[in-house]
This record gives sequence, C-alpha cells and structure tokens, in this order.
Amino acid sequence: MEIEGRDFLNTPPKKTVRFGGTVANTLAKLQKGDTSDYELIKHQLSDPDIKDAQIISWLQEFRTCVTQLGKDHEQLIYVVLKLPWLGRSQAVVEEYLAFLSNLVSAQTVYLRACLRMVVTNFAPKRIRIQEGNVDISDSDDEDENLPRTFDHCHQALQLIARYVPSTSRFLMPILSDKFPFVQKSSRTLECYVHNLLRVSIYIPDLRRDILELIISKMLTLDVSAPRSEIEEVESGAQQDANGASQDECLFDMDEEEDAPLDSSRADGAVMVHPVAERLDTMMAVLLAYIKDICHVNGSLDIEKTKAVYRDLVSVFDKVVLPTHASCHVQYYMFYLHNFNLFMLQAPNQPPVLRQAAAGYMGSFMARAKFLPVSTVKACLDLLVPWLHLYIDSQDAGSKAFCDINLHGPFYTACQAVFYTLIFRHSAILEGNMKKGLAYLQGLNLERIVMCQLNPLRVCLPAVTNMFAAITRKYQLVFCYTIIERNNRNLLPVVSCSTGGNSVSTNTNPLDTFFPFDPYLLKSSGKLIEPIYQVWEEPSDCMIDVPKKQVRKGSMEEEDDFLHGETPQGDSVVGMTPGSYDSHLHSPRSFGSPPVSFLQRPF
Repeated sequence: MEIEGRDFLNTPPKKTVRFGGTVANTLAKLQKGDTSDYELIKHQLSDPDIKDAQIISWLQEFRTCVTQLGKDHEQLIYVVLKLPWLGRSQAVVEEYLAFLSNLVSAQTVYLRACLRMVVTNFAPKRIRIQEGNVDISDSDDEDENLPRTFDHCHQALQLIARYVPSTSRFLMPILSDKFPFVQKSSRTLECYVHNLLRVSIYIPDLRRDILELIISKMLTLDVSAPRSEIEEVESGAQQDANGASQDECLFDMDEEEDAPLDSSRADGAVMVHPVAERLDTMMAVLLAYIKDICHVNGSLDIEKTKAVYRDLVSVFDKVVLPTHASCHVQYYMFYLHNFNLFMLQAPNQPPVLRQAAAGYMGSFMARAKFLPVSTVKACLDLLVPWLHLYIDSQDAGSKAFCDINLHGPFYTACQAVFYTLIFRHSAILEGNMKKGLAYLQGLNLERIVMCQLNPLRVCLPAVTNMFAAITRKYQLVFCYTIIERNNRNLLPVVSCSTGGNSVSTNTNPLDTFFPFDPYLLKSSGKLIEPIYQVWEEPSDCMIDVPKKQVRKGSMEEEDDFLHGETPQGDSVVGMTPGSYDSHLHSPRSFGSPPVSFLQRPF
C-alpha cells in the first residue's frame, strides 16, 4: 500500500530502543506456550509516553505478520487499536492507516473493532482533572487539532470501506450504539452529528439510516422541551439582563456534561434553555447539510435534491409524522421546500397518520412564504374535492353525525383548508379580485360548513372565528348561525364510535395541531426566517377572540391568532388522539444564516 508517495510494504522498520523480541518471534513463542514476550509487547504498547518512532516501528512489524494475527491474538490487536495515533505526526498517521488497511484485508474478524475505534473518535475526548480532592470533568473541545483529527478518522473509514465492501452493513449498528446521550453537551452532539453526515457523503447507502438515527435523537430532545417551557425560560433570561444565577435551571440531567453556555459562539445565537440549545445546534448542522447536498457550486442540483428528498420524506413518514408535540424537527422538511401531499387521501393509512398529514399540509401551505399561490391553489384543488367526496359518502349514511373518532381525517382536512385560507386568501385575491373570488366561490365552502358532519363544531375556535370573519367579509359563506347554534347546544363532541352514547371529553385532536407554528430556536432559525410567513391580522376582519398579554423582550410581537390555551399534557413519541396539547407561539427575529455544512469549524 502507498500513501502520499511512501511505499509502506517495502519500508524497513526503524530501529528503536525496546525490550523483547520481534513481533514475529513473539507470535512463534506464544504458539509454543511462552507468553513472556507477548505480555511484554502489550505492556510496551500501552505506555502512555510512547514515542512516535516507537509507534511507527511497532506498526511496521505488525504489518509484516498481519496474516498471523488471528482470533487468538485479539487482546494484542485491541491494544494496538488503542495506540494514540490521532494527533501524532503525519508519519504515525500514515503508518497507522496502512496497518488498518492490512488488518481488515487479512483479518476481517477485526472489522467491528476497527470501526468502533474510528467512530469513538467522532466526538471530542473528555478528560478528567483533579483539583484537591475534587474530580472535574473537562473537555478538549477547543483542541485546534480537532478538524485534523476528524479528517483522519474519515480517511480511515474510507480506507476500511474500500478494502471491505460489506463495511456499511457492520457500521450502522456501531454508529447508533456510539451516539452520545442526548444529555451530552451541545458541542459533543454537534461534532458527532456532523461526522455522521460526513459518512453519508462517501457511503451513500447509509444516508437514509443515518438521517433516521439523527432525526430520531432530535425528536427525543424536541418532545422533552415543550414550546411554552422554552418561551418561559428565554423570556425570563431576557428580563434578567443582569445575569442572575442559573441555579434554578433543572433541565440538564447529565451533571458531568454541564458546562456554561458558550456566549462567544460565532453566530451569537445561544439558547438559554439547555435542551433547546442542543436541539438548535443539531438542527443547524442538519439544515446546513441539506443545503450543501442540494447545491453544487451554488446552484441547485435537481437530481441530488430529488435523491435527498426521497430519503428525508421516508424518514419523515416513518418517525416524524407519528410523533406528536414536536415543535422544530419537522422544519427540516419545511426548509427542503416540498411536502408529501397525498397521505391524507390514502384509506389504508391509520386515521391518526392521515390526520397528522392534513395538519402538516395546512400548516405548510399557510406558513411557507416561498410557496406560490398557484401551488397553494393546486393543493386546495386536491383537498377540497376530497372533502366533497367524503360528504357525498356520508350524507346518506347512518354515520352522518358529528363524531371525531369516525370522521377524524375529515375534520382535520377541514381545519387545514380553513387555516390555509385564513393565511392565503389575500394572496389568492390579490391582483385580480374578480378572478380570485370566482375561485373561492368555486370551492363551495358553504356545503362543507353546512353539512351534517358540522366541522365548525370540532375545529379550533380561533380558526373557526377567523375563518367566519373572512368568509363573511367576502360573502362566501355565513358561519355565525352555525357557530351560535353550536354554542347554545353546549353538548360535548361525541367520542364513541357508535354515536349512541355521548361522552364528554377534554381533549380535541384538532387542538392547535399546527406543526409549523413559529420557530423558536435561534441559530438554526436563521435559515427558516426568510422563508416563513408570519401572521398578519386583517385590519377589517372583526373577530371575537380574547387577546392574551403581550410578552416583553424579543417575544413582544404577536404572531398567531390562536390566543386560547388548553391544559398541556405530557409530550410523547407516538401520537394518540388523546395526547394532543396546545401552545401559544411568538415570533423571533433572525439574522444571517449559519456557515455551510462542509465549512463548519471544529
């Protein structure tokens, strides 16, 4: 093997001072039962003060007899794999890479051990120092050699993959197993996620699995940090500008990893909430990766975008869509500028997923500033006819009554249409009022509102009231008679499947399920802000919705018309109809986007 002009197979070992015989002689003696030199070699290789020249000499000897290093010598191999080759001279690095290549080629039994050794170095090492009788966990995160260290790790992994074609099959379980606990520092998670995504570039077969692993870990963070909690902590930190003690912060569970927030971070956007800060860091890495993968020399590459889109949609359908109470992770799809529009209409899909798909559709069409009116209308032209077909199938049947369990996808789709029109009606009418009104009239919203399934009774009151105000203004449909009748009845929404016994319930599956409500994370949010549609309340649409108090600081501006709150339940992975909660949301102001994925410093 030759690396950078050096022929390692023909390079003689350098002479160094050491004890015992050669590796070849030691292996021969071991075969006869003499373990003295064998133990002496392990001891010398474990010397913390071992010199570069000694490492090179040992590695060259091991390469000459690599075919003899079978399963019986695993203790010796594990000691060799622990040699401190990273951070050493280039000669040591080259010799070590040559040894790894020879080892996995001749002895595939050590493939997993070699992969684990490399992956272990995907995150900064942590060291312990002692002051008096107190152990202090410190980190070499700021090691200026970290970029070089990571580069060498990826060089090693690429060499292994080149010599062992089945590497990807064994690598993925190791990448998952070595993923740092989500309570680790933001820096540790950032480095590991960045390195995983680098692996997906030169081992593309693993990209979907790697994205699923990363996004699953991010979801764990996302659902453990409710929106209201993040807002409360961030707002409190802004009000306490004098730097009060953070002793009351109870979010970090891994005390060993706790560290002061890095206020000197390049973009200056640091979340005070520790879980939100970790999630923000990981989101920034993922969004930067998506941007760089989709672009070549600054121009969008359609084929590459399609390929990564397929992988990200697959992960979305598998792990994001079934997860309730995530506030931010789903924004990677928002950033990718596209969406899966057709799950709602698939009768073979579980109703809870169809409802989630409708919620995502409505929230996306309302909030995606980059989405042209023609695309919004195209989506409505798919969604609204489906509602009419659903009404056709129910009006003459025995189940034509208001029941969330029976008609959940229908009600969620209705709310998605209402929510979309609340945000987009101005754009539809802009330019040509007559043509725009003709389009809205053609949707036949009155039939949807007036049908026996009574969607206005189920939809979120804030959405119902704003939709009623807008449709009254343009004389599309008059909703207030139905709203008043629903209020007078004061009957609970039927929650049984037969309709025979009306059971009161405090949870409504439609309560504030808007996945693209205002984004709270600061650093990754800089990529979201330019493409995000904030709420601008029409001045001439009078609605009877109670106003909440305006927060101070950076959250002073109101974004949403969804002012009503409901009691919040526990955040869970795996959405169930009874697990919905509702949150209040406020916008943030963001600056320039973070550096690209491939240029992120370490």
